[in-house]
Amino acid sequence: MLVDSHCHIDFPELADKLDSVFDLMRENGVERALCVSVTLEDFPRVRKLAEAYPHVHGSVGVHPDYEAVAAVSVEELIALAGNPRIVAIGETGLDYYRLKGDLEWQRERFRTHIRAARECGKPLIIHTREAAEDTLRIMREEGAEKAGGVMHCFTESLDVAKAAMDLGFYISFSGIVTFKNAKSIKEVAKRVPMEKLLVETDSPYLAPVPYRGKTNQPGYVKHVAEEIARLKELAFDAVCKQTSNNFYNLFKILRT
Repeated sequence: MLVDSHCHIDFPELADKLDSVFDLMRENGVERALCVSVTLEDFPRVRKLAEAYPHVHGSVGVHPDYEAVAAVSVEELIALAGNPRIVAIGETGLDYYRLKGDLEWQRERFRTHIRAARECGKPLIIHTREAAEDTLRIMREEGAEKAGGVMHCFTESLDVAKAAMDLGFYISFSGIVTFKNAKSIKEVAKRVPMEKLLVETDSPYLAPVPYRGKTNQPGYVKHVAEEIARLKELAFDAVCKQTSNNFYNLFKILRT
């Protein structure tokens, strides 16, 4: 069985067709999905899904791209993370690709999430794009290794992956790893040890081959796992088993 370690099934592209989304998950052997928060305003949708469906879990956090939303506090994050169906803090991190100028607010928000994760004992879901140096620096300065977590939708270098793993973080690959032009990401995927690797969709975005360009959904994580198996010359079942075990271990979820 597989797990989609990062998706957004609360987004409009998927929220109105959850029956078919869950049907495809079952057909493709995907037993669980982690629905990831991007703003506190939308967090109630995530919490509602996690409470309604036993195979869905949630996170709480504010994505670095959302500049206009209200500032979040450590206390707010800890309170919302107290729900047992909320298993992580994030997604959080830095993004210097979409936003330019003075991004100190983004770095401060990232620090807030790390502090909350440390205090509540739940792992971090980290987004980084064109900001790897600052992301790792802040992780070290704030003691992110005490919370642990995952570098989601990983597109950085092997050196960045190694630095994150040295801090106890997992590396998660999305449908991007199936793209023909993603040669550097494929090479990183080959080198990340299986015991530190997760698979995800980031749906409704980044649909893997053969669905590239279409709306992504958790059931398609099967194709990410198939590509990891091909790259590493491993049995597909072995990839499914290890990545699922990694998910349950990281997010402290009991298998039922």
